Amino acid sequence: MKDQIESNPQVTPFEFRVPEAELARIRDRVASFPWHEMPDDGGWDYGANLDYMKELCAYWVSEFDWRAQETRLNSFSHFKTPVDGIDMHFIHEKGSGSNPLPLMISHGWPGSVAEFFELIEPLAHPERFGGDAEDAFTVIAPSLPGFGFSGRPPRPYGPRKMASVINSLMTTSLGFDRYLAQGGDWGGAVCSWLGYEHAPACSAIHINVLTMRHPDGPQTPDERAWANQFDQDQIMQNGYRTQQATRPQTLSYAMMDSPVGIAAWLVEKFHDWSDVPAGAVEDAHSKDELLTNIMIYITTGTFNSASWIYYGRREEGGRVLSAEGDRVEVPTGCAVFPAEMLRWPPRSYADRIYNITHWSEMPRGGHFAAMEEPELLLNDIRKFARSLRG
Repeated sequence: MKDQIESNPQVTPFEFRVPEAELARIRDRVASFPWHEMPDDGGWDYGANLDYMKELCAYWVSEFDWRAQETRLNSFSHFKTPVDGIDMHFIHEKGSGSNPLPLMISHGWPGSVAEFFELIEPLAHPERFGGDAEDAFTVIAPSLPGFGFSGRPPRPYGPRKMASVINSLMTTSLGFDRYLAQGGDWGGAVCSWLGYEHAPACSAIHINVLTMRHPDGPQTPDERAWANQFDQDQIMQNGYRTQQATRPQTLSYAMMDSPVGIAAWLVEKFHDWSDVPAGAVEDAHSKDELLTNIMIYITTGTFNSASWIYYGRREEGGRVLSAEGDRVEVPTGCAVFPAEMLRWPPRSYADRIYNITHWSEMPRGGHFAAMEEPELLLNDIRKFARSLRG
């Protein structure tokens, strides 16, 4: 397995620096936000909680140190390269040991590569954390097209098209003959398409969410009970998804004008989708972590183009992987976190979509596994990879 990052002249180093004037503009917008009261205290039931948003924004203005977070972000090796007409960004960390496996890790929405701060170094250099260097990976963490530091596609791309772009990044741009792919949220959908349409280059996938569906639907009582519960779970979650899948441009006019609006739209998800009690988002995510991710959306001007993935998936046909019932045949590892917002189905259903060779049911954790439970996710990726290494 070769890695031509140094020999490909189109792969260039990248560093992200926000102009001071832009930081001042953002602080001013946050400080002058016209707070409005609600008729009564709905907690988080109405959406992002008013009291918490005021608290977060006060911290944002007076205490949040973007430069410290920017320095941490730039401590990784960042690159950009043109892929299928898109200026693709990725973090690259060459692994230790004699034969590190190439591993592409993919974020989703409302996330970014900042989700992987606690994963990249332990994945690439396990010996620095009490592990074995022979478990190492060469880690590639791209920003999805239209997200963060990557350029936007010419029109909305869904996860299927994004998988094609990422496969080109891994094979044509970086020269890997084979690689393993891992993802949650949209990353899980991208990995599904990589395993389905881009094998053998994508030789195996590991997912911590199941976003795909089988055309035959649920077949057993347990599967039907899961499908019914899933639909109930999503009633209060579908608003953002419907808007972004149908009229993302209209939403963007307000969001691109309001840092607080973007913050509220994203923080609501980190609260609702994490394995925390109601009102306790910081049990899983600190203010600094939340604001770093929020600032990536704001300072790159990508709130709009990141939301396009929902529109793109609708055009691609939705959640069904194969109308004929074909499945992902590359080895598939599943990390099943109990508080996953996209409730996992019984394994019998998942087995009809994937060639599952590894299934782990976790003791805790929700949708943002790489941030909430990085050690559990890390160990599960390693365990799955050991089964592939033989």
